[in-house]
Amino acid sequence: MKAYQQGWTLRRRVGALLGVVVVLLLGLAAAEAAVAAKNRENIDAVLLKTGPLRVQAQELMSVLLDQETSVRGYAVNGDRSDLEPYQEGVKREQSLVTSIRDLSADYPDVRRSLELVEQETAQWRTQVAEPVITTVERDGPEAGQALITDATRQQFDGIRTSVNTLQDEILTVREETADRVNSTSNTLVVLLVIAALVVTTAGVVMLLSLDRILIRPLAALVSQVREVADGDYRHHIEGSGPPEFRRLAEDIDQMRMKIARELDEVREARERIEWVNSQLQKQAEELTRSNRDLEQFAYVASHDLQEPLRKVASFCQLLQRRYAGQLDERADQYIAFAVDGAQRMQRLINDLLAFSRIGRLTTGFTEVDLNKVMGDVAGQTEAALQYSDAELTWGEMPTIRGEEPLLTNLLVNLVSNSVKFRRPDVPPKVHVSARLVDGEWEISCRDNGIGIEPEFADKIFVIFQRLHSKDAYPGTGIGLAIVKKIVEYHGGRVWVDTDAGEGTTIRFTLPALEADIEAARAAEAAADEDATDAEDAAEPAEAPAAEGADGDPADVGRQPDGDAREEPPAEADRHGTNGGMKETVG
Repeated sequence: MKAYQQGWTLRRRVGALLGVVVVLLLGLAAAEAAVAAKNRENIDAVLLKTGPLRVQAQELMSVLLDQETSVRGYAVNGDRSDLEPYQEGVKREQSLVTSIRDLSADYPDVRRSLELVEQETAQWRTQVAEPVITTVERDGPEAGQALITDATRQQFDGIRTSVNTLQDEILTVREETADRVNSTSNTLVVLLVIAALVVTTAGVVMLLSLDRILIRPLAALVSQVREVADGDYRHHIEGSGPPEFRRLAEDIDQMRMKIARELDEVREARERIEWVNSQLQKQAEELTRSNRDLEQFAYVASHDLQEPLRKVASFCQLLQRRYAGQLDERADQYIAFAVDGAQRMQRLINDLLAFSRIGRLTTGFTEVDLNKVMGDVAGQTEAALQYSDAELTWGEMPTIRGEEPLLTNLLVNLVSNSVKFRRPDVPPKVHVSARLVDGEWEISCRDNGIGIEPEFADKIFVIFQRLHSKDAYPGTGIGLAIVKKIVEYHGGRVWVDTDAGEGTTIRFTLPALEADIEAARAAEAAADEDATDAEDAAEPAEAPAAEGADGDPADVGRQPDGDAREEPPAEADRHGTNGGMKETVG
């Protein structure tokens, strides 16, 4: 590795320039801070001291004039109410003098003028005002008027002259302070202009320096790198400028050589990958064809097996009817086994045929009212419901897009399973409900049957998977597989709610219509606004009254269908579900 020690590095050059600029700017900032503090002090003096002093001096003159006028008026009329301005003026005068004395603490000339006004005012009050008031009270207005002479008027004129002098002193102080404000403001502007010049000069120097030591070498390096990027991996890269750039050029050149060495390996690897991809594409096409053929085979096989199986089942049943009791007991048992096996085989083939047809024979998606579908489901399962004394209920159901026959088959399978897997001596209760969750309708089928252990929650949707023997519960084990395939065909998912408590709750989702989603959002926004208004209007002591049974305000008015742990179907019938009409079958 070469050693690049000639000349200053780019970092050192930029650091030196920035150091000089920072020192200058810090000095200017310190000077500006001092001048700004002094300027703020002078402005405060103008706004908070000299301005109020001037106003209060004028008010002091007005108060003294009110006192003199009040005394003369009392001497003329002898009316005690004429003295109210005098008495109020004395109080206001004391307040003004105290305020002026506090504000003029830094102005000795103003303080001296104020003291002179106080002395002359006290002298006038002792020699003129108080004697006149006393004389009028004792001897009447005429005697009081005799005390008001030209001398007393001249004495008050002296007070007026002193107050004018006080105002002149305040005005002088104010003008001096304003001049200092202008001076410090001008100094501050000069310092800001100097700072701007320093920044501008530093920027120009920085720009020229960067152009010479950074931009030009970098442009040359970029030009060489571009040649390599265009495919000339044999082009040698040389750097210029600061040591960092020369070191960077050497590193890039080493990277170029490494790329050139590995390029051939990359080409070979790409060729191998392309060959593997072509093989994968062929396998994917073969798998697609195989799945299509397998689906076709399942359909054809189940369809073609129907005729010979019907013959086997028919002749077995014919043997059973014609020769029942004519053969020995073992022969009757064998014939019964044959009949049962043939019938079970027919059921398996029919279920397999129905399973293979899902998604193949389609009528197209339309808007389906699930309330009508539930009516059809109740009709198709009426016999099983009556036989087992079962009760089927459902809440207000939505309208979705789908195939009505498949959705009917889906719900028939769920209701039939709930009735089939019932507890002994317990009348089955099946409840179907729906709620809108995150833009999907979540539909639940809940029963009070034997339930499903959590470890078997996923296995029950596998085709021909059974958790009980066929003697305990009849069936082929394909019903829930059909349910899953129909739900997934409609873009949803299905699962067993293992936290639902007693019985079994199977939930599945179906995409909601855009209108339902918008309506739900609008209702939620309105509910939030109403809740906010109610909270603002309610008193704190009334808050517990709005809570639900478990202390959660969100449960107020909640219907059973909107809760994952809803009440049993029979209870839900009595209270209604989702605010809609209830249907009951059984």
